This record gives sequence, structure tokens and C-alpha cells, in this order.
Amino acid sequence: MMKKSISASKASLVLFLCQMIFALDVPLDSKLLEELSQPPTITQQSPKDYIVDPRENIVIQCEAKGKPPPSFSWTRNGTHFDIDKDAQVTMKPNSGTLVINIMNGGKAEAYEGVYQCTARNERGAAISNNIVIRPSRSPLWTKEKLEPNQVREGDSLVLHCRPPVGLPPPIIFWMDNAFQRLPQSERVSQGLNGDLYFSNVQPEDTREDYICYARFNHTQTIQQKQPISVKVFSMDSLNDTIAANLSDTDIYGVKPVTERQPILLTPTGSTSTKVELRGNVLLLECIAAGLPTPVIRWIKEGGELPANRTFFENFKKTLKIIDVSEADSGNYKCIARNILGSAHHVISVTVKAAPYWITAPRNLVLSPGEDGTLICRANGNPKPNISWLANGVPIAIAPEDPSRKVDGDTIIFSHVQERSSAVYQCNASNEYGYLLANAFVNVLAEPPRILTPANKLYQVIADSPALLDCAYFGSPKPEIEWFKGVKGSILRGDEYVFHDNGTLEIPVAQKDSTGTYTCVARNELGKIQNEVRLEVKDPTMIIKQPEYKVIQRYGQVSFECIIKHDFTLLPTVIWLKDNDELPDDERFLVGKDNLTIMNVTDKDDGTYTCIVNTTLDSVSASAVLTVVAQPNPPFDLELTGQLERSVELSWIPGDENNSPITNFVIEYEDGLHEPGVWHYQTEVPGTQTTVQLKLSPYVNYSFRVIAVNEIGRSQPSEPSEQYLTKSANPDENPSNVQGIGSEPDNLVITWESLKGFQSNGPGLQYKVSWRQKDVDDEWTSVIVANVSKYIVSGTPTFVPYEIKVQALNDLGYAPEPSEVIGHSGEDLPMVAPGNVQVHVINSTLAKVHWDPVPLKTVRGHLQGYKVYYWKVQSLSRRSRRHVEKKILTFRGNKTFGMLPGLEPFSSYKLNVRVVNGKGEGPASPDKVFKTPEGVPSSPSFLKITNPTLDSLTLEWGSPTHPNGVLTSYILKFQPINNTHELGPLVEIRIPANESSLILKNLNYSTRYKFYFNAQTSVGSGSQITEEAVTIMDEGKMAMASRQVDIATQGWFIGLMCAVALLILILLIVCFIRRNKGGKYPVKEKEDAHADPEIQPMKEDDGTFGEYSDAEDHKPLKKGSRTPSDRTVKKEDSDDSLVDYGEGVNGQFNEDGSFIGQYSGKKEKEPAEGNESSEAPSPVNAMNSFV
Repeated sequence: MMKKSISASKASLVLFLCQMIFALDVPLDSKLLEELSQPPTITQQSPKDYIVDPRENIVIQCEAKGKPPPSFSWTRNGTHFDIDKDAQVTMKPNSGTLVINIMNGGKAEAYEGVYQCTARNERGAAISNNIVIRPSRSPLWTKEKLEPNQVREGDSLVLHCRPPVGLPPPIIFWMDNAFQRLPQSERVSQGLNGDLYFSNVQPEDTREDYICYARFNHTQTIQQKQPISVKVFSMDSLNDTIAANLSDTDIYGVKPVTERQPILLTPTGSTSTKVELRGNVLLLECIAAGLPTPVIRWIKEGGELPANRTFFENFKKTLKIIDVSEADSGNYKCIARNILGSAHHVISVTVKAAPYWITAPRNLVLSPGEDGTLICRANGNPKPNISWLANGVPIAIAPEDPSRKVDGDTIIFSHVQERSSAVYQCNASNEYGYLLANAFVNVLAEPPRILTPANKLYQVIADSPALLDCAYFGSPKPEIEWFKGVKGSILRGDEYVFHDNGTLEIPVAQKDSTGTYTCVARNELGKIQNEVRLEVKDPTMIIKQPEYKVIQRYGQVSFECIIKHDFTLLPTVIWLKDNDELPDDERFLVGKDNLTIMNVTDKDDGTYTCIVNTTLDSVSASAVLTVVAQPNPPFDLELTGQLERSVELSWIPGDENNSPITNFVIEYEDGLHEPGVWHYQTEVPGTQTTVQLKLSPYVNYSFRVIAVNEIGRSQPSEPSEQYLTKSANPDENPSNVQGIGSEPDNLVITWESLKGFQSNGPGLQYKVSWRQKDVDDEWTSVIVANVSKYIVSGTPTFVPYEIKVQALNDLGYAPEPSEVIGHSGEDLPMVAPGNVQVHVINSTLAKVHWDPVPLKTVRGHLQGYKVYYWKVQSLSRRSRRHVEKKILTFRGNKTFGMLPGLEPFSSYKLNVRVVNGKGEGPASPDKVFKTPEGVPSSPSFLKITNPTLDSLTLEWGSPTHPNGVLTSYILKFQPINNTHELGPLVEIRIPANESSLILKNLNYSTRYKFYFNAQTSVGSGSQITEEAVTIMDEGKMAMASRQVDIATQGWFIGLMCAVALLILILLIVCFIRRNKGGKYPVKEKEDAHADPEIQPMKEDDGTFGEYSDAEDHKPLKKGSRTPSDRTVKKEDSDDSLVDYGEGVNGQFNEDGSFIGQYSGKKEKEPAEGNESSEAPSPVNAMNSFV
């Protein structure tokens, strides 16, 4: 029956707790807290176990808050402590803290005891913990007589400290007379009890100043034990002492130091127990004796040592486990081991627990008629007892309260009233300690209050949450409603979130969310409302973010950060480097939209962040700057595996400076032959840090390494150590061996000497050997010093020799050298070429033939033949002039050549000579030849004078180069009308001895174009052109004079200007047409009636030296009596060579064909009529018009 009633009561309690209304939360608003009544709350108190310094005043703290402010009282050892009766005790104003005056005559021991503070007001009483006051003690060591410790080497020893019992316990350490800590090790160490343990003693442990010190921290004093003396006897000294005291017949001797297996000095026995409290530090210790010194190892039987909480101290002799819990209980075994055996000890650990909170009671603020609970749950080992007090009095004897019901660790309140306010204490205790907690029940009846300031402005960024506060308080708890606008409807729906603390959340605020919002709080005691305003701003954005940059060291780099923001917000831009402030360096220039770094260094490498802050939002963007540079030089060069012809070089690469190393270049210095000069050896990929190097003998090598990346080469590394290779025979002989005589009776043998490292040893010399080729002679040899030339005298002229040069040093000869062919010195050729023949091809070209000279008479290397030729006289003028010889060279063994650029109708001479390396041989007899006639050049000038109504006088000069006997002159002319059309062509042949001609029966006031050229029996030469105009008759002139009066009239002047302008336009058109190759309308007629005698000879006819006017001829202006400036005159360039031999400007191919260019100009004569007749000048045009 009893069991059923208990079960029923528990069920009803659970049901009640499920139906209970939650208690009020009182906002931490200072103004509200000042107005609301509140029971006392202890805010500060001294520790439960309070050890004080007996030389200073004792201060026992007790602070509390409440409304109205609480009053304070104290108990000492369970009875009321009347502080008014003790002059040494005072209480601080508005506080419960006691101050006990010890410094003015009081004794701390008189105030030892258990103190408890009570803070009380009209709504209840709170109490402090029991505070145990004890003064600290640091007693002196008791005097004792310490005997010296005499120990045999290898034995164990314990020096006991036994410090005086102090409060709190002292800290122990061992020192010597010089206040130096004694060294500790696996062999010598201090135990947890302060004793000094020697696993085995050594002779160096002998000393008389082992001193134990005890430091008392509370009193800041150090106590010293009397020094302890230790003397260690070694086996050798004991044997010497015994030998001095025994006779020779006695058997004496002490056994040498013997090794011993471990035994435990502490703890003793095989098992022990240890109790530790939960949350404390567990310290287990094992110290063993033995020789050699034992090593300690710890294990937990049936489990693992806890990870992250286990530590080993004192050379693993101490096991330390922090923050122990019940799970750490168990058996811990320490094992001491050396080479002779082991010893172990098992410590059984039990972890107990003082009470600790599971759920501490919390303050309750209730409205009249509400329900609530106080829960006090604690745990411990053993399980603690829970007891309740009300206002500091055990609840069993406290005044009755019908709304209160105690059920073990819970107090249940039902339909509370204001008189139910009180402070309750929960005490949880077991044999290892206690917990005491105060929790009040405060029953309040208050109308609603809104704590958020009125008209508070909230600003948020669009598309982000908006939280509008409505902090409130009331008892009973008010209901909260929100409205938009002063007269808006109540807010509901998924677009809003209503929090229990009254806050309205708009999860995604938009621009149209801007406005005024009203919060209304109401309960049965009243109603209140408050308005707040919301503004939604455009978000801040970085529209151009900084970008990743790679920059070379000492360059310049810039990061952009262009932003867009709400115009009502003022942004600030901050730049960070690696999430920290920019360096304080003038190289960093922060602009409006960018960050520029000048003269970039390696330290500037990192991540740069642009942060844009407004009062509402913050955005950021980052970019990485990678600073690249040439690699740092490699270091730690090491030579290994040294052999006679190879060595292995290794190194450590330097920093690649953000650009991967592509390859390493290895250079060497020969300190023996070329100190200070570095040579390229080899190179390897950038992933390789060792290389096998081939070496030469007799070289004092030093190596250095250069790293290469895309940016460039590093500085060279420091040189490696030097490595001198052994000497050896030379591996190679000199190169480029030659034998060339400088005189007809010598042979000069030259070669390229070996470089220093190629000598392979000291004493480098050369063995020079020679013998005449194709003659059965022995080799003649001579050994010369380290030179590069040897001259053999008395040799026949230009005979072949076999030559070889062999290197040797002090260790021997190089391999047998290869032979080369040389020749002794050359002499001038002895004979001239014979049977020289000349074949004249045309008036400007001839071909010469000769027989080759015998090779033996050349007396040297045949280089070719030279043809000397010169003009003797012109057959047409019979006049001599300065003789200028021309030379053509034909390479190799040629026997013919072409002579270009000859003048027609001239007499020439030539001879031929053979050429070798020494010079030219004798000339062949002069050969005379003549060139035939050719076409003449154009007349030297053509002048047209004495114009009349119907006649013109022509004067001319004979051709500069007649190129033969002139037979006649050919004159052709034709009129040109006002439209620039050409009339019929008239031809006149003039005897060659004439130099002028009067043309009659011409039309008056008419322009004529004349074509004039000379002829030989070969044909017509180049023509020269000119233009002239006959004058007007007198009748026309009289008419023109009568028209003078008309010409003074304005209309006539205007008409003439228009006509002149038209003519000018026509002239421009004609000039344009002429430049584009336009022709007169009669051009085709001229071509059709061209005189075949004056057509130019084609180049493929094989003729040379023709002359022609290469450009069109300008017309003469009216009244001009001088030749046109377009009259072409042949220049004197006859002696230049073209395309046939190696004269000044030309040479022949091996087959005799000419490949040079003759330097004289060839003037081409266009066919008659191929020139475009130019338009007349404006003056002539006007003349024709009139």
C-alpha cells in the first residue's frame, strides 16, 4: 500500500512539472534592476580553506546585491560573531567584508575558526560558504646531529630531507653551499617526499654540502637543513688501503664494483594503494636502485594510460595524470629494469570525488499565481547528501509556506504569492567536501515595460536579416504584437519571425521593408507600445577586385579595388597584408581605388586584402602577390668519391624565390694554371643536386654552382674545397698543325698549344717531326718548349713535307699524333704563259686564250692567271691618251677568259701572267688586237636658233664617242598642234662633215619637235631631241596690237583669265597622263614610221657600249636657244670592268664565265617614238592661241 502511494506521488510530480509555466527572465537592464525588488545574492566571498599570512591583516570577503540593499551578519564556529565587541574587527561600509587588524597588535592564531556570512533584506537571506581561517606556518628545522655518509662505490643511497610540517606544505629542493642546484639525472633524483635518491653512487658524488631547502610561499621564507656529507670509497682506494696494512703473506683484496639488478627504494614492497580526488592531479612515483642505473617504465593493468593527460617527470620516475576521473581508477605498475633483471611495484589507485554540480539551483522570478521549481542535483563518490535551507535556516524548521513542497533535490512551487519570495540554499556534502548554492524565488507583479529606446533607428543592408528589438519586462509576462506603421495591421506570416524576447526578425529585408514599426506589450496589469524605424540600404560591392600578380623583385605592382556603395553610407577602405596591417613603409602607396607597392622586395610576398567597411556591412577581396627573382645561390658544396678522373659534387639549392629552378650550371677553376678564371663544366636539370664530373689530370679543381630559373641566374655559390688530380701523360696532341714556308728555303711549322689543364702534368713540351714527302727519308725530330712554332731552315723550294707534333710532359708522351702535309716556302713563278690568242667577239667584248705553264715552274701553290690589258689608241681620232691598265684575275688552272667593257674601234694590248702565293711570274709578250666599229653615241648637243616666220637654224656637236667613222646625221621633225597632236614626220640625211642646218618653208607660229642622231657603217646611234617654235607674221601681230584696246576691257580680261585657267587644268592633266605612261595621239604613228636605223641594239646581240637618252625630253620654253636639260651626255666610264673577271670590281667563275659587273653605265636608247611628247609651256600655248 505504501509503495503504491509513493508511485502515485511521483507520477503526479512528473505530470505537474510537465504542466508548469516557465519562470520570468529579468533583463539585465540597470534602470529596471534598480526599480525591481530582489532578494540578496552573494557576489563575492573568500575561499572555503583560507590560509592567511599571520603578519598581515585578515580580510574575509563577503559581497552581495539585492533590492533593497541587504544587511550583513557573521557567525564564527556556528555562533553569532558580534563584531562590535571586538575592536580589532571592522566591516567595510555597504559591504559584508570583515577586516581583522593583525598589524596593530592582534594575533592571527586568535582568529582561527569557521566563518559564515549572511546577507539579508525584506525578501530573504543568502549565506556564504563556511570559510575556514588558518594562519600559515613555517617552522624551523629541529636541530639534529648528522653523521657523514660513507658509501662504497656502486651502492645506493638515500639522503633524507624531513622538512618541518608547515601550512601549506613547503616546496623542497637541494642545493650546495654556493646556492647552485645539485644536478639530477636518471641515477640521482629527488623524490616526491623531498628525499634525494642515488640509484648507485659514484666517486664524483663525494661532497660535504648536500643541503635540503624548504620554501614556504605564503610567508616567503626559506628554511635550510644542515649540510649532509657523503664520501664514496672507490674499489681502487680500498685495495690500496688494505694492502698498506697487511703483510705480504696475507690474502687481501676487495672485490671490484659488482653490478646489481634493480630493487625499489620507494615505494617499498610489491603493492601499495593511492586515493586521489576527481579533478586533481595524480602523482605516482617509483625510484629504484641498481647498477647499471635502472630504467623505469609505467603501464596500467587492463587498460591504456589516458592519452593527452599523461605525462612523465623526473626521468620517468614519476607518472603524472592530470584532471583524473573515476575512470582512471585501477592498478598501475612501474617496472625498473637493467641488464641484470627487473623489479616492479603495483599501485592500486582509487579515485574518489567531492560533490560536484550536475544542476545547480537557479534564481526564479515568478508572477503571482505562477508555478516553478528549484532543482539541486549533485554527484560525488560517495554520493552526496542533499539538504535545503530557506533564508539560511534548515527548511524543516523554516516558516511554513503553503506554495512550497520539498521532494528530495527539488522544491516545487504552486500558485505563489508575493509573500513566497525567499532565498533557498542547497547543500550537497560527502566525506570529501560540500557544495553550497543560493537561489532566490522572487514573486513580482509589474505592468509591462518596454526597455528598447523610442524611435530607435535600425539600418540594414538589402537581402540581409533585420532584427527590430522590443526588450520588455512585466509580471505576468506580457504578450508582444508588432505593427508596421502607426495604424498598420498586425504583422503575421512566414516573412516575419517573432522571437520570445520580443524581437521582430525580417529574414530578408528589401527596399520596401523601410518604414516605422510599432511594438505593443500587454498583460493584465497594463499595456505599452514603442515605435522603431527601419532603413534598408544598398549593399556595398567590390566591382573590380584585386587580381593575382607575379612581379619580379624591385619591380612595381598595383592592386585595384573599385567599389560601389549606398550613397548615404561613407565607406572606408583598409588594405591588409596576410591579415595584418600593411608595413609602415613609404613604398606602400594607398590610393583611392588601389594599392601600389614600389620597389618590391621578397618580404612583400603574401596575400593582400582590400576590406571595405561601412557602418552596416563589410566586404573584402584578396589577391596573392608572388615576388619572383633569380634563385639564391646554392650552398654546402661537397666533393665525394674522389677518383683520378672523376669526382661527385653535391650541393643544397638556395631559395628558388617563387620561380622553379630549371637547371644548375657547374663551373670550375684551375687554381694551378689559371687561378681566378672560371670555366663552364656542365649543367644538370633543376631537380638534380648531385653530378658526376669528369676530370683532367694535373688540375687543382674548385667548383661552384649557379642556379637558373626563368628570371635569371643566381650569384655563384661559394667555391667548393680544392681537389688536385694526379699527373698523367697528355691525353691529346696539339691541334691545327700546319706547315707553310715563309721563305723559299724554309718550312714554318705551327700548331695550337695545349691549354694548361690539357697538359696533364708538369714539364709540357712538344716533339716536332718532319720529313720530305715521297722521298725515302727518316723523320727528323726536335723537342721544343711550350711554344707554338718551329722553323726548319735549308729546305728545297716548295716541296711537300709530312709533319707531326706530339705533346709530352714529365710523365711521358701523348698518343701518336696524326700526320699533316705542308710545303716549304714558295718562290716566284719562272715562266710566262705561252700561245696567247685573242678572239674579238664584238666591238666591246673579246675572249683571250693561253697555254698553262708547267706546274714545276710555278714553284708554289697555283692561284690563277692575271690578264693585263690596256687601250693603245682610238682608231677614229688617232689621238693617244693616258694609258690605264686593267687587270682581270682568273682563279685556278684556267686557260681562257672574257675581256668586257672594251671601246669600239680601238687598238688594245694585253699580256698574261701566272700567280702563286709568292707573287706573279713574268709576263707573256704583249698581244695587240683591235675592236671593230660600233654605233656612235648621241650628238654632244643640239641647239635651235634664229627662229623666223618659216625657218629655224639647227646647230649640233659631233658625238663624244663616235665608235667608228661617221657616215651621216639623220634629222627627223614633226609639228605639234595646240591639242598636242603630232603631225607628219619629215626625215633629212645630213653629211657627216656638217655641223649646222637651216630649215626653211616651215609654218609660222608652229611648234616643232626634232629627233637627231649620228650614223656609222654599223648603224645609228642614240638620238637627241629638242623642240622649237617659229614666230608669227606681221599681219597677225598688227591685229594683235589693234586688240590691245580690247584687252584693256574688263570683260576681255575675265575671258582671258578663264581661258588661262582652263589651259592650266589641261596642262596638269597632261602632266598626270605623262607620268602614268600616257602617249600623244600620234604615238602609234611614230612607232609605225620609226627609222630602223636608229633602233637600239638588243642586249642579247652581244654588243656593249650603246648610249641612249633614258628619260623623256622636256620642251623648250619660248625663246629658248639652248639645248634641253634632258639632253643626255655619255659619262667617262669606259675603263670599268663588268661581269668577266677579278679586276677591280669583277671576277670569273671557274668555267671562265663572268660573274662581276662592269662599272661603266650603259645608257639605253628608247625606240623612236617611245618617248611621250610633252605638252608645250603655257607661254607657247598662249602664243599658239593668239
